[in-house]
Amino acid sequence: MSLSVVILAAGKGTRMKSATTKVMHKLAGKALVEHVINTAKTLSPQNLAVVCGNGAEQVTPLVESMAATTVMQNEQLGTGHAVMQAQAIFADAEQVLVLYGDVPLTQPATLEQLLSCGDQNSLRILTTKLANPTGYGRIVRNEKNKVVCITEQKDADETTLKINEVNSGIMVLPAQWLKNSLSKLQNNNAQGEYYLTDMVALAVADGLAINTVCCDDNAEVAGVNTRQQLAELERHYQLLQANTLMAAGVTLADPARLDVRGDVTIGQDVTIDINVILEGKVDIADNVTIAANCIIKDSSIAAGTEILANSMLDNATVGANASIGPFARLRPGTVLSDQAKIGNFVETKNANIGVGSKINHLSYIGDTDMGSSVNIGAGTITCNYDGANKHRTTIGDNAFIGSDSQLIAPVTVAEGATIGAGTTLRKDAASGALTLTKSIQKTVAGWKRPVKKKAK
Repeated sequence: MSLSVVILAAGKGTRMKSATTKVMHKLAGKALVEHVINTAKTLSPQNLAVVCGNGAEQVTPLVESMAATTVMQNEQLGTGHAVMQAQAIFADAEQVLVLYGDVPLTQPATLEQLLSCGDQNSLRILTTKLANPTGYGRIVRNEKNKVVCITEQKDADETTLKINEVNSGIMVLPAQWLKNSLSKLQNNNAQGEYYLTDMVALAVADGLAINTVCCDDNAEVAGVNTRQQLAELERHYQLLQANTLMAAGVTLADPARLDVRGDVTIGQDVTIDINVILEGKVDIADNVTIAANCIIKDSSIAAGTEILANSMLDNATVGANASIGPFARLRPGTVLSDQAKIGNFVETKNANIGVGSKINHLSYIGDTDMGSSVNIGAGTITCNYDGANKHRTTIGDNAFIGSDSQLIAPVTVAEGATIGAGTTLRKDAASGALTLTKSIQKTVAGWKRPVKKKAK
């Protein structure tokens, strides 16, 4: 059956107390509505539209970047009115799935179940049961347990308020019936709005079958209206990610102190300590160890590598059995080969580090092509920027760079060359030779240290 998806995302989100419209607030590093669009795409709909209103200038660029259609609801008159604006989207479809841009954690499997719980001429509703259903529309059933209507909180009597099965708002409706019936919606209710939930009573009157799927995990249908609710869903989402990783063979020191903010692939026997953030597209192979407080973004790490505490990797590629940190920073364009070592307080950028090479501490290596088995002494800097342009440094295999050296790019250190400590290298260094710059040591008698000038 052909499917169109309509995502309602026009609300202002006043309770968020933010200049950012509600559906653009982020959960696990992605906008709420982005989660919903990604979930909808797993169903392979023929059309996917997002109904925008408040904050449309924020939402539209994201929707367009995800190859979805934007529909405007310039005046917000309720969920039914929002669906009216999207009628052209489902004109040629057989069924319509209505989702919400502020309900980010609905699972594809749940929606598949909803789609398959009735034929194309039935109306299907995703429900859940709450210990405290206050604020939600109640699922009202007859003596045969058939759904007869959905009653909103503000319109419910005392008996209806005791019902704990509630409407998630997520529905599948026959497209042509929906198109023909939307004009029958009325706004004679406490809010003065056109409720999409009133379609249920219309469906009953027209003799349509009403089917429901009750969702066991309340978080799948939980909406975000406040920052507190957003934080609760964030922790729920992260616990789901942690459980998935542990089931796949990952050891987590504390599942409550891991944040996954992207698409992560992790091998077996990986150990991750507390307060680690994995962001963007991250690939981690078997037997990798990641210590506390590390941030890894858009990077790949080969098997057996150890990342020590408080290190940051951003758009880096790391080989097997490498060692990184503590307090190391691998910036975009860093390629670290097998068995290489980046030590404490070392920063790299746009650098190719060869097999077994070592940069142990307190150095900056940028715009560099480094061979294998190179040793970089403490305090070494590749001076790659002349104030206007970047230049590259080339370091051959088995070179040794003494501590506190500055390599002024563009410059080449040949294979097997040795650079003496404190050297400022402005010309290429020869293979197999010692290159150094130095001044003669002397003592100046009677010299006094300068003193700080007093402010006038």
